[in-house]
Amino acid sequence: MSTFIKDYIERETISRRNFLLATAAGLTSAAIPGAFGGGAAMADAGGWALAWSYRDRASAYWNAIVSGGEAYTESLGLKKDAMTNLINEGSSEKSLADIKAFLAKNNGKAAIACDANDSPNARPVAEAVKKAGGYISTIWNKTDDLHPWDIGDNYVAHISWSGEKPSEEAANILIKAMGGEGAIVHLGGIPANIPAIERLNGLKNAIKKNPKVQLLDSQPADWDTTKAAALMSNYLTKYGNKIKGVHCANDNMAYGVLQALKAEGINLPVTAFDGNPEAVDMVMKGELLATVFTNPHWGGGIALGLAHQAALGKFKPSQEPKAHREFYGPSILVTKADADAFKKKYLDSTPKYDWSDRWGLSAGQIEYK
Repeated sequence: MSTFIKDYIERETISRRNFLLATAAGLTSAAIPGAFGGGAAMADAGGWALAWSYRDRASAYWNAIVSGGEAYTESLGLKKDAMTNLINEGSSEKSLADIKAFLAKNNGKAAIACDANDSPNARPVAEAVKKAGGYISTIWNKTDDLHPWDIGDNYVAHISWSGEKPSEEAANILIKAMGGEGAIVHLGGIPANIPAIERLNGLKNAIKKNPKVQLLDSQPADWDTTKAAALMSNYLTKYGNKIKGVHCANDNMAYGVLQALKAEGINLPVTAFDGNPEAVDMVMKGELLATVFTNPHWGGGIALGLAHQAALGKFKPSQEPKAHREFYGPSILVTKADADAFKKKYLDSTPKYDWSDRWGLSAGQIEYK
């Protein structure tokens, strides 16, 4: 376990270093293989250039998202590198700038899937795509007052995953492992991110139902392994043996937590979220209590597929019900009891999906509180 986590942190650091060096050298998204499309690829995609805009390649989660987009691209008879990777490295400004540049390069003939990095950025991204005549689907992050039907057909759909209930279920497993009492610390994502908010709310819901349990502290570690290791070290210094359990808003941060605990020779129950292969292995070994899988491969493929199929006129977004414009993807809680069967089904081999079955795995329309 410790070897994997050390290697993971090293890869994450190298990835960021390489990005900064590339930026300093003037190499932006155009330096990425397949960037900004090509004539032959556009012809095979019905005249539309394809792109996925996302955070980074250091995370197994985003790699799985990309693999879904690539699978959709290959389903068109194209090579996977016909899909452009627009990597924003956690910058909303870069996310918007890259999308505008991609639209300009392709004269607006672009079908894009996007995580806007933070919620407020989704509106200018969607408006830029509409103005250029492109089509876009977003995942995870947008403000509650922004809806695809308010922008029009060019904003095809928004997909999220209900983090509150699965996070509460993971917290209940954590509380049970603590004997139903004691203090929990939480490591959260970027505060403005919808999944960060929902996953913390899920923990709070579980604590409300368990009066002998308290939330000792909750701080953001921005989805980052290295930041999580530092934050957990700070928690241990500040609270010591008051901490009886650790609730993490994603797998990457759980890796950092485990590294910090190992450095101090401390063993605590830890839960995570994302269902990445390494995390599932840790669940099987008993190093993590649970993680939650959101099927990022499917999410990456269906988000790009919806944008592209709408661009091709295979369906008209405004003629679809709102449940097809804003919907939840599937979530699966993974524990030691079912991790082996889960791994065989979803991770040892990638399921094949019919991308024309646009809403077959939808878990229902997004609800706002």
